[in-house]
Amino acid sequence: MRRSEFARAVADEFGARASSLVADLALPGVGHRTAAEALADGVEPREIWLALCDETDVPASRRHGVGLMEPRRR
Repeated sequence: MRRSEFARAVADEFGARASSLVADLALPGVGHRTAAEALADGVEPREIWLALCDETDVPASRRHGVGLMEPRRR
């Protein structure tokens, strides 16, 4: 997962709350850092995404494949 895919996944899942969750919610799965701190520290975006999902009870069905752009149609 790239940072852009992480940002898209967070925005799609959390809408208007996305930026405050990334900036303010401490995530046990990444050492009790916020998502923004973990990104700045070089933690893989996928690891942060899964930690955010764990902490906010995102169902497993919405955790994988999110953030990806739709495939191009020919």
